[in-house]
Amino acid sequence: MKNSYKYYLLLFLLATIYACKDSPEPTATSSTVVETYLNSMISIMKTNSINRNKIDWNIFKTKVLDAAKGAQNISDAKVKEAIVVALNLLQDNHSLYQTSNGNYIVNTLNGVSCKDVTPILPSLDNEIGYVKISGFSGSGNSANNFAQNIQATIKNADSPKIKGWIVDLRGNLGGNMWPMIAGVSPILGEGLFGYFISPDGSEYQCSYYAIGQTNGITITEQYNLLKPNPKVAVLTDQATASSGEAVTIAFKTRANTKSFGNATCGLSTANQGFNLSDGAVLILTVSTMADRTKKMYGNRVVPDVLEQNQEVYLRQAITWLKE
Repeated sequence: MKNSYKYYLLLFLLATIYACKDSPEPTATSSTVVETYLNSMISIMKTNSINRNKIDWNIFKTKVLDAAKGAQNISDAKVKEAIVVALNLLQDNHSLYQTSNGNYIVNTLNGVSCKDVTPILPSLDNEIGYVKISGFSGSGNSANNFAQNIQATIKNADSPKIKGWIVDLRGNLGGNMWPMIAGVSPILGEGLFGYFISPDGSEYQCSYYAIGQTNGITITEQYNLLKPNPKVAVLTDQATASSGEAVTIAFKTRANTKSFGNATCGLSTANQGFNLSDGAVLILTVSTMADRTKKMYGNRVVPDVLEQNQEVYLRQAITWLKE
């Protein structure tokens, strides 16, 4: 009887083992909160992305949700992984995600490089004006002050002897383009300077006028050059990116203007911020930068005089300004 009991117990155990072996393992599922959050983000991308007409959104959605599988809340590391997957799949190299605490999640497959050698300063006499425009990401009063400080630099450098100006955009990695435009406006001039063009062909005109507020920037003391509409040499390098490229393009096709140096980074596209439910912001690439003739860029902006050697192109710029 005991042997019979052991025999049936063994058969039961073997049957249980094989039954468990043949049964599929349970799959981890994401919470409804996570799926709703990611679906909302994907919907924004599908509606507004610069590459919206080039993406298979069913495949896109599947890959993003699969990356978050098992996540139970938005702060889960798997959600971060899913956001990276989404940014990579957008293939615009410019979109990014800002968390509610100010940290950034970026495209890990970015195919552009925004690095270059440290710029050397030109040796100038009193016939050449010089203004350096650095990257800036602020807004409000800090943006107004940034623009006003650029104009103060221009005012201090201006004189009746000036034959031309150097606008140095080397190393400008971007941020908020509007205080840069407002700051350099005494040299750039007022009015239309470019466009943002979306994939469906709709256009947003980019203009600057000193009177009143332009795109959130208020200049309390607009400076006017002693010699308006000057000759301008624009300097760029591969560390000129995003809003730095927007200022570069603003000078494209301007009369009496020539650019020198290295081609820019290749992020000459426009971003727009979209607020998400947890306080994060999706900073999405939505359109392409274009100059005042509506020539579209989107990649590296090549200067009129393409030259790697800094001493050579600085000398060329100064010579051209004095011609």
